[in-house]
Amino acid sequence: MEKITIGGIPQSIWFRGISTSNPPLILLHGGPGASESALFRHYNYALEQHFTVVYWEQRGTGRSFHSDIPPESMSIAQFVRDLDEVVEHVRRRFNKEKVVLVGHSWGTVPGIIHVSQHPEKVSAYVGIAQVADVPEGRRLSYDFALSEAKNRGNAKAVSEMEAIGPPPYASVDERLAIGRWVERFGGIFHTNLSTGKLIWTALNTDEANLLDLIRFGQGNRFSLVQLEHEISRLNLSEHYRSFKVPIFFLLGRYDKHVPAILAERYFEKIEASCKRLVWFENSAHNPPFEEPARFNHILNEAVLPIASPVSVDEWF
Repeated sequence: MEKITIGGIPQSIWFRGISTSNPPLILLHGGPGASESALFRHYNYALEQHFTVVYWEQRGTGRSFHSDIPPESMSIAQFVRDLDEVVEHVRRRFNKEKVVLVGHSWGTVPGIIHVSQHPEKVSAYVGIAQVADVPEGRRLSYDFALSEAKNRGNAKAVSEMEAIGPPPYASVDERLAIGRWVERFGGIFHTNLSTGKLIWTALNTDEANLLDLIRFGQGNRFSLVQLEHEISRLNLSEHYRSFKVPIFFLLGRYDKHVPAILAERYFEKIEASCKRLVWFENSAHNPPFEEPARFNHILNEAVLPIASPVSVDEWF
């Protein structure tokens, strides 16, 4: 675990694995501003047996949050440039030609844009809860939560959501309020997990403590506010459809937070050297944490052979 200068500011990055000869895998957490390093270490540590896993806390996130980060630097384009610097650092440090990019939720935004711009540096891309059309996704999320509230007779939820109204939202607080109802009605977690349980899980790892929780809150709020204008208008499915690397979408069947139905439609439009969509039938927005064994298996069974192909000489 160390700090390196990325995009002109110090950012937190750490590496774990059993051998540096294994292919590097860079995790792009969600949010924006929501570090998931401790969670991936808890639920998906098995990946470190086969990959050199790179845990990066992005600009404005966790230990990479600083009160003097220029707000104007919080742009999607800057995050993509930051990611490219991380990719270059990893390639040099481990003497590798290519890396695997694994993005979750928000992390799929800089991830898939980088893959489109720099296919020569990426062996495979994995989008978990892939972002596609944000305005349409937010509308579907709102409709889901309001419909569930009415079906369940939850007058408080109906009153609060009708007072806010459908997107576009006037503030980040309104969006977060709708998100809490989406979670309450099973659109973020399908299993018995919750945001509170994940926070408690993170705090019980060696990689996070109460100070990290404070940083998490500061960075998450800062990142959400600064990026909201861009994210609220984002439609990746219109602009990024052709790729020269293998593309994997891992989608939770019950995801209503970043509606999986839109990622499925996006996937159908994609042209790639090869592509594969995998459904997680017992997950919503968080397959790595809701179905960790299956998630780890998919990466080891489907992605690893692409990232470290066996040469003909190794068969004899």
